[in-house]
Amino acid sequence: MDNNTILKECTDPTQSITVELPCVLAERVIKLADEKETTLSNILIEALDTFLRKQR
Repeated sequence: MDNNTILKECTDPTQSITVELPCVLAERVIKLADEKETTLSNILIEALDTFLRKQR
């Protein structure tokens, strides 16, 4: 699926999804968000974006 296809399917620039994480990983994400004074969403977006960029 290319970016044009994604943009045609998503009318909103964001989409809500639910992700279940192991408790230990969730605690690490919460701790990092607190340390960086940011949201859980921002931490997860950055982590996922970095991971996916490396997959090319």
